[in-house]
Amino acid sequence: MTVLAAFKVLLYRYTGQTDITVGSPIANRNQAAIEGLVGLFMNTLALRTQLDGNPSFRDVLLRVRETALGAYSHQDLPFEKLIDTLSLPRELSHTPLFQVMVVLQNAPNSGLQLPNLTLDPLELPRTTAKLDLTITLMEVAPGMHGSIEYNTDLFDGTTIERLLGHFQVLLTEIVTTPDACLGELPLLSPNEVKQLEQWRQTDNLEVSPTCLHQHFEAQVEKHPDAIALTFEQDHLTYGELNQQANQIAHYLRELGVGPDKLVGLCVERSPDMVVGILGILKAGGAYVPLDPAYPTARLKFMFQDADISVLVTQSSLLQDIPDSPVPVVTLDGDRAKITQAATTNPDARVTAGNLAYIIYTSGSTGTPKGVMIPHQNVVRLFKAADRLYHFDHQDCWTLFHSYAFDFSVWEMWGALLYGGRLVIVPYWISRSPQEFYQLLVDQRVTILNQTPSAFNQVIQIDAHQSANSLSLRYIIFGGEALAIESLRPWFERHGDTQPQLVNVYGITETTVHVTHRPLTVTDLDRASSPIGQPLADLQCTILDPYLQPVPIGVPGELHVGGAGLARGYLNRPELTAERFIDHPFSQGRLYKTGDLVKYLPDGTLDYLGRIDHQVKIRGFRIELGEIEALLQQHPQVRETLVMVRPESSGQDRLVAYLSAVSPDRRGTTAPCSVA
Repeated sequence: MTVLAAFKVLLYRYTGQTDITVGSPIANRNQAAIEGLVGLFMNTLALRTQLDGNPSFRDVLLRVRETALGAYSHQDLPFEKLIDTLSLPRELSHTPLFQVMVVLQNAPNSGLQLPNLTLDPLELPRTTAKLDLTITLMEVAPGMHGSIEYNTDLFDGTTIERLLGHFQVLLTEIVTTPDACLGELPLLSPNEVKQLEQWRQTDNLEVSPTCLHQHFEAQVEKHPDAIALTFEQDHLTYGELNQQANQIAHYLRELGVGPDKLVGLCVERSPDMVVGILGILKAGGAYVPLDPAYPTARLKFMFQDADISVLVTQSSLLQDIPDSPVPVVTLDGDRAKITQAATTNPDARVTAGNLAYIIYTSGSTGTPKGVMIPHQNVVRLFKAADRLYHFDHQDCWTLFHSYAFDFSVWEMWGALLYGGRLVIVPYWISRSPQEFYQLLVDQRVTILNQTPSAFNQVIQIDAHQSANSLSLRYIIFGGEALAIESLRPWFERHGDTQPQLVNVYGITETTVHVTHRPLTVTDLDRASSPIGQPLADLQCTILDPYLQPVPIGVPGELHVGGAGLARGYLNRPELTAERFIDHPFSQGRLYKTGDLVKYLPDGTLDYLGRIDHQVKIRGFRIELGEIEALLQQHPQVRETLVMVRPESSGQDRLVAYLSAVSPDRRGTTAPCSVA
């Protein structure tokens, strides 16, 4: 019972499952009349234990004892009869009821003595596993001898050796502190603890304490006549872009914009978007992107929640913007006034610790939340990226994504901080794979940032090209999980060196990117999505629900620490305290990402999915609960479920299933679905 209880605790800590059923054989010789008979009377017991509530091991042992005694009293019931009665769905991939068995051999196992002959047991090699995992223990002096049989399709020898080590650590701790709660019991050996500590170490990067626009101004001095922006047939040099941004900055300062003042920016995809962002930052403010493609209700909420001090927009969008009591600056309508302002760089009133932008992300309760990012977070992002990518003034980037999506921060500053050229992709081209591919060729783009679903369209166009006309150095994936198998056609055509494909992982709360992983052809054999290792000044820690470190290969929630963490959520102190927690092992904070990952043996992080209902579709982070909460506000909707459904085209689609109240209001429901 003690061994069984301990092994169930190990399974619980590995899987997070609180309802665990383990099989165990029993001799089934409980009657004296059959004690001396030759034959196999063995039966199989299914021993089920609930481990919810984080009980102590002593409590778990009592639960297991009660279950075991009950099972022993019904050991005559054939296991096959139990399976038939339960009518469980059968699958060839695993056995019903349980996939793990614990065997305790407590019968004497000494050699058989015959006249002039001694017989000893011969251990035969096993080539087939009956279950996913079977642990067999035998009582010997002075303890126990054991072995494990495992399915090699699921486990390798190294994994099993680690499991045995964790079992031994757990047993030792149980003997020492049997009243400790399950979440407090350690699993890791001292060597594993040391290994994880090494993987958590970060570098202190020497980052200039200057703001984003000041780094841009340094590039203006170096390359004033170099092209900074390209949009369709129009171009702006670094000098021209700087002058226009300076005029807006001086104009905004007259309206009271200064450090940590939030300025709403609602513009179409155009040079005005970049000019507006630079102007707001130069004035000392932080921009709040209000994408005009967003629903009016969402724009109104963000506007009010952020307490916008000034709104920068275009005349054509005024009718779609909620009524505003604050000053409104139209970049086209007020151009005559703006061009009268000074063209010199405004004096510095803002520091690297002041806010650069606030981007709103989806909220699980139906309320979006604004993430506050200061200048220094973005500056250190590119400092950490320098040693990986070596961007320079010869690179050409595309601004493909919405400026309300933080991938745009990486795209825009990746070009402007290095003196490169930024090609703003018109919206209609971003929705036409053929036209976008031609843009990559014509503009000789060298750095391409894409969500995997968007790049799948590029692969299809590329497959029909007679020659490789692309100038790409890097293709960087982010925004959603990457199915590496989808890259096979690209690797077969281009290889894996030029351009270099890189899978990155990041979230708005940790300033765009957290990890990176260069991809090669050998990664095509992976069933999962490796996201690599953290940037130099960031720390990735995988913890279980009790904030205990998980072993290599065991899933847990990713927590991110280091220099990239956001200031928090705007006007949401409770949510900030919930998601940005104190580091359990050192100084500083950790952000609870909600993403499920595991360590590979070399320290690489493998992305497994979410621990909640958040999804990412085409780069947009979507809380399904937010959609459900809005749908349930309708008086005729009783309940709803929103989920992601893959389509044959390879694109994911959101589908809402509604249970509607009948018109007579008697409470009957009629199921329906809305796509």
